[in-house]
Amino acid sequence: MVDVLVHNGTVQDITPAGGKPPRGAETRDAQGRWILPGLWDNHVHFAQWVIQQQRLDLTSTSSAAECLALVRKALPHQQRGPLVGYGFRDGLWPDLPTAEALDDAAGTFPVVLISADLHCAWVNTAAQRYLEITADADGLIREEAWFAVLEKVQNPAELTSADYGFVARTAAQRGVVGVVEFETTDNIALWPRRVADGVDSLRVEVAVWPDRLHGAIQAGVKTGDPLDERGLITMGPLKVVVDGSLNTRTAWCWDPYPGVDPHHPHACGAETVPIHELEKLMRSARDAGLNAAIHAIGDRANTAVLDTFESLGMTGVIEHAQLLRHCDVPRFAELGLAASVQPEHAMDDRDVADAYWAGRTGRAFALRSLNEAGVPLHLGSDAPVAPLDPWCAMASAVHRSRGDREPWHPEQSIDLKAALGASARGRDSVRVGDPADLIVVERDPYRCTRDELRHMPVAATLLGGRFTWSDL
Repeated sequence: MVDVLVHNGTVQDITPAGGKPPRGAETRDAQGRWILPGLWDNHVHFAQWVIQQQRLDLTSTSSAAECLALVRKALPHQQRGPLVGYGFRDGLWPDLPTAEALDDAAGTFPVVLISADLHCAWVNTAAQRYLEITADADGLIREEAWFAVLEKVQNPAELTSADYGFVARTAAQRGVVGVVEFETTDNIALWPRRVADGVDSLRVEVAVWPDRLHGAIQAGVKTGDPLDERGLITMGPLKVVVDGSLNTRTAWCWDPYPGVDPHHPHACGAETVPIHELEKLMRSARDAGLNAAIHAIGDRANTAVLDTFESLGMTGVIEHAQLLRHCDVPRFAELGLAASVQPEHAMDDRDVADAYWAGRTGRAFALRSLNEAGVPLHLGSDAPVAPLDPWCAMASAVHRSRGDREPWHPEQSIDLKAALGASARGRDSVRVGDPADLIVVERDPYRCTRDELRHMPVAATLLGGRFTWSDL
């Protein structure tokens, strides 16, 4: 047992327990609990996570019919439009979504049902008029066409600081000290305002998307620059989405999806941003001092993104890296790239991966392969796609299972030390000189079962030595 002395936002000393504290020091008795580095969620859409609390919950649905039943039940209580639902996963549904079926259920009231991966929405005719879009024949709008109108559904700027503050404090109660924000809005302007309004329980690294890249460059902000007076908000990377998602069958792969005509232009998924355009964006970011975080899920997308990083001599992060060719795994380390991965997605998508990536799942969510190749891992949630809770991510990374199911490809699990380091900015223990971003937990994580780790009780969270949550 030890005493930990925190001063001026850093860990100043670690001594055997029972010593006399410095005069005037505030003391907290952790009563033999465990102290760990504070945790980060390295991939969130924070506004969407906040908004999710206000949307019709579709996460339990297993068919189009079940979604429609929830819509019919919710409509009489909807005061104004549109009705927005979130969380369906249609990859293995026995029935297909159709525009006609949603029109029958909703009538002239606009209804927008958003998939769990955020890459498509099921909209009725009234919603198409409301959003000024034209969906495909099945009533779905996918990828870039959908992202372009996402803010119309509910503008994150309309949420209050109280909304953000509540969710940020909830994250702090789970040991979170920081997040990497990939929301598609004006993060550079909005997050400093939130801190000024009292949303100060998290550090936030904010990304910029291509449509706001020129403005960021003109403003002269570089990755790592503080954006607020307290230093809680810092400039992060350029974010570009190169392909789609597995559930939407738009992840860009080398092999066609089963059941799709191999001559169809999107039989292997979608290249949502042409690679020549990606190269231009990344070069502009590089020359302006901005790092890059590039979304790539399919193995062909990952190959192309690796090639682009290599051609530019640029380091950064590949977001998701869900399906990889074996020959591409060591390239991450060779190029100095990190892999930002979401282990909960492996649990959510294991069945759809078995269906659409049959014969290839041994190299899907390949955390151990990446770790053993020396690739830095950054664990995250992609909230709201998975809960903003690093303990869930770590439990899935270590055990590759959830609920009553057997582990899925356990050969790709990582140990807890690696998972903790990937959730705490490379820190797997507390050392003198570290930032005083710390958590106190009720159990020894190295002796926890899978579910004990997933539901780890957090007794306190400190951000720069300041308690953002305490039950001590």
